[in-house]
Amino acid sequence: MLKQGVNMLERKVDVAVIGAGSAGLAAYRAAKRHTDKVVLIEGGPYGTTCARVGCMPSKLLIAAAEAAHAITEAPAFGISTDEVRIDGRAVMERVRRERDRFVGFVVDSVESIPAADRIRGYARFIDDHRLQVDDKLTVDARRVVIATGSSPSYPPSFGQLGDRLLINDDVFDWQDLPQSVAVFGPGVIGLELGQALHRLGVHTLMFGIGGHLGPITDPEVRSAAVDAFSSEFPLDVDAKVQSMRRTDEGVEIRYVRDGELAIANVDYVLAATGRKPNVDKLGIEATSLPLDERGVPIADPLTGRIGDSHVFIAGDATNDRPLLHEASDEGRIAGDNAGRYPNVLPGQRRSPLSVVFSDPQIAMVGASFASLQGTPFVTGEVSFEDQGRSRVMLKNKGMLRVYADAGSGRFLGAEMVGPRAEHIGHLLAWSHQSGHTIADMLEMPFYHPVVEEGLRTALRDACAQLDSCARRAA
Repeated sequence: MLKQGVNMLERKVDVAVIGAGSAGLAAYRAAKRHTDKVVLIEGGPYGTTCARVGCMPSKLLIAAAEAAHAITEAPAFGISTDEVRIDGRAVMERVRRERDRFVGFVVDSVESIPAADRIRGYARFIDDHRLQVDDKLTVDARRVVIATGSSPSYPPSFGQLGDRLLINDDVFDWQDLPQSVAVFGPGVIGLELGQALHRLGVHTLMFGIGGHLGPITDPEVRSAAVDAFSSEFPLDVDAKVQSMRRTDEGVEIRYVRDGELAIANVDYVLAATGRKPNVDKLGIEATSLPLDERGVPIADPLTGRIGDSHVFIAGDATNDRPLLHEASDEGRIAGDNAGRYPNVLPGQRRSPLSVVFSDPQIAMVGASFASLQGTPFVTGEVSFEDQGRSRVMLKNKGMLRVYADAGSGRFLGAEMVGPRAEHIGHLLAWSHQSGHTIADMLEMPFYHPVVEEGLRTALRDACAQLDSCARRAA
């Protein structure tokens, strides 16, 4: 219902969803099952982070890089190849074309929502229930779902680099590939893009801090990962960068390498140093919502509810599990509870699963090594260096470590860098969500010769340390 207020239109609804990304769309659909009075508010372009600047365009770039790398690796199999020529303009044209196709599907989905339910503009809280959308509309909502996503963040000092500073969003609009790039932050985004650019002929340097690499917390797995990646391109996970400055040609970086000062000149610096929840422009200070030290609303991950309020939050805005499938789940849970409020119920959260599409790939399942410290658990491991199928494919790099409860033998989690990690990760996630023990998992079929036999080796290693498993195996 719309009515003319003193200065602008006013609209009363049961649920207002702020943000039309993966979480927002899921929240809207879930809330609509309970009430017709739901609106979806979006100020930016339609199309999710995944489709526009995340999952899909990055995989397009990685696919091109894998094709080029396969040709360069062919001689190791005794296959002669001509010189590899990479057409950067053609590579990026396909990335943009297919990216736009994926975005188009999402836009079509959003535009299939009734026009009356869609509000274009940026929303800010006026108080606990009212939202101002730009300067044209006030929405009075009984309940609100915040699904505003996240955006790249980097240290303020990087700002001095001007147009030579990139974030991952920028990469997918390139018309051509640059000659050189320095990537700061070997996390998920930096590792995927940095390795892909290297394999596409871009001279790539990668700098980290504190020894971190991807999401890995297990020191043994991290060590194997560092060995694998640093053997392919320059990678310093604990870099000592002394200075960066903008030059006429690009960026000059001074850093310490092998104890001595080194100077690198690159076309661009790609900042992959993290992401921050998009909550700073929502006017949350005008509400009574509880916030953490970063100004992010404090919510129950099982319900999406912020404190004991009528406001819910989902997706990357929570800064909890910044993954598409998690955003969709969180959106569904938050939207369902906003629609059914005040009857708030916990929703189903799946076992944690994350994958880095590097080569070798990285997978994290269930509880991480770091989170298990202080609890009794055993570790089973396998190196892929001598694993049969991995050696056949010349993909024999990396390590898998599985964790099990020391008493019951229940599978707790795993960290892995190695071949086919995206597939092994799914097998492990299914076992974790099903509550399997190590003995249960060893009773599953394993074909020969497959990379999954490496998983069986790690499970057997864990089993040998578990009385309950050893007795059952005997």
